[in-house]
Amino acid sequence: MKDKILILTGNYGDGHIKVAQALHEAIAVRYPDLEPVIVDFMEWVHPYSNQVSRFLYLQGVKKFPHLYGFIYQKTRKANTFSKMMKSIFSTGLGRMLALLEEVKPTVVVSTFPLAAAVMSKLKSFGLIDIPIVTAITDHTNHSCWIYPYTDQYIVGSKLVRDSLVGLGVEENRIADTGIPIRQQFSQFIEQEEIFRKYDLDQHLPTVLVMGGGCGMIGDGNSTIQEIDALPNPVQLIIVCGHNDKLRLQLKEKLKNSKHRIHLTGYINYVHELMAISDLMITKPGGVTTFEAIAMELPMLLYKPIPGQEQDNARFLVQAGVAVQAKTDRDLSKHLSKLLSNHDLLQQMSENSKRFHPKESAFASAEVIKKTKENNSSLQNLIYLFG
Repeated sequence: MKDKILILTGNYGDGHIKVAQALHEAIAVRYPDLEPVIVDFMEWVHPYSNQVSRFLYLQGVKKFPHLYGFIYQKTRKANTFSKMMKSIFSTGLGRMLALLEEVKPTVVVSTFPLAAAVMSKLKSFGLIDIPIVTAITDHTNHSCWIYPYTDQYIVGSKLVRDSLVGLGVEENRIADTGIPIRQQFSQFIEQEEIFRKYDLDQHLPTVLVMGGGCGMIGDGNSTIQEIDALPNPVQLIIVCGHNDKLRLQLKEKLKNSKHRIHLTGYINYVHELMAISDLMITKPGGVTTFEAIAMELPMLLYKPIPGQEQDNARFLVQAGVAVQAKTDRDLSKHLSKLLSNHDLLQQMSENSKRFHPKESAFASAEVIKKTKENNSSLQNLIYLFG
């Protein structure tokens, strides 16, 4: 029977799930003697309130972003308020223990901060001795990810590693692997074939517009109006995610546009669209932007949510792989400048190569395997000399 690796995630934005899928894929390929198992932590631990809490979270982020940002900054470092918030949200110990008993994992990996909180609490009470790994899905050092009984952290950059060390995490418990991404973003893609596949024009500058899985880029319409006002024709591929209302509105508004428009809802072939694009306009989610880095696709970042997306934006701009726009007018100005400056786009693309993102999932899988082996060795020593 194969040893199991339990991967806990949460459907509060696509990033946590994407990282879980990337780890599952990498472990299955690199270590066929192990069996990765993905479980939606919130769905399992809070089956009755999960849908409501997810709705409230997404609506809160969308309609009250500054309140979300205020709470995020107030809890960035460990303090009385952050400890109170952690205590409130780290519930469901009984159902988590039942899951552990059912799966019997040799390692638990959390790609969702509340899962990391509950696992650490279980260990602090002496209820489990399973090694715990946390994969941080943003370029941030927020306290919601950091717990005393976490054995290993997987982080996206040296910047995050150094930040965690500054917060008191031992350096040997932090692996700077890059944010784990799925292998489809690391494979060579024949561009001409993709242009034909989706009936797109390979002779026009191509701009990919993404707003995350829920299609929340700015307020949608005003953003696209600014892009539509560009003087020279471009090819716009606009991914609206689950926001069907926005997609239908844009279909009507852009039917007479001078630009070539390709509208989609939620899709599973973003990697193909990234491969043929010259530039991506996006909210700075940690995973989507790291996927773009893997595809060496320059980014124009727009209206980050106060909190982790601001952290991501700051990191990406400093790394030279993205430019940030503050307003709709700023967006069109930056877009015109970037599309007319091939050398700048090429430099941003070159800067992406420094991060080695194509190996991030396999490097993370290796960290998980070593954590498992180190725990097995420790258990053997305890057995022999205990």
